[in-house]
Amino acid sequence: MTRAARVGRVERTTKETSVLVEINLDGTGKVDVSTGVGFYDHMLDQLGRHGLFDLTVKTDGDLHIDSHHTIEDTALALGAAFRQALGDKVGIYRFGNCTVPLDESLAQVTVDLSGRPYLVHTEPENMAPMIGAYDTTMTRHILESFVAQAQIALHVHVPYGRNAHHIVECQFKALARALRYASERDPRAAGILPSTKGAL
Repeated sequence: MTRAARVGRVERTTKETSVLVEINLDGTGKVDVSTGVGFYDHMLDQLGRHGLFDLTVKTDGDLHIDSHHTIEDTALALGAAFRQALGDKVGIYRFGNCTVPLDESLAQVTVDLSGRPYLVHTEPENMAPMIGAYDTTMTRHILESFVAQAQIALHVHVPYGRNAHHIVECQFKALARALRYASERDPRAAGILPSTKGAL
């Protein structure tokens, strides 16, 4: 029996941005990303490659103002596409976690594809405020936006780290793996929805 492809495609257009996101949860990590914010592109590349998601992101935003709208709207569209790709969630593991070191930094990520959006996020204070055109305070907002649209519970904890690049990147790598583990199909649970409520 051939399983249906788990893909999501979302187009989001406002006066501030135009965003296209396509994701295949059962891909090979093929990524084609362009947002105009170099470091953000690098983080989305981590998400696709380490999650083994085929991911296309094309964003045209009002970067003449700053990167906020571009980053936020991309995250919203990505969350919506991820939720769409999950489909009915029958047969998935549902829960996933991963701990990823990056030199002196460490990220611990746990996810529940619960249907209920909730974010807990901690990272070291006093990080460098910018990485290129990327405002480091946006990491939490990216996760908030993604969680709101994906409708998942996400806990991200960075207990230590010094370098801002490392602190942010290990979060995206750990998020990628946790999402991959949670969304993968469990061979022992074929046809079973992983919920005692009968709904996710």
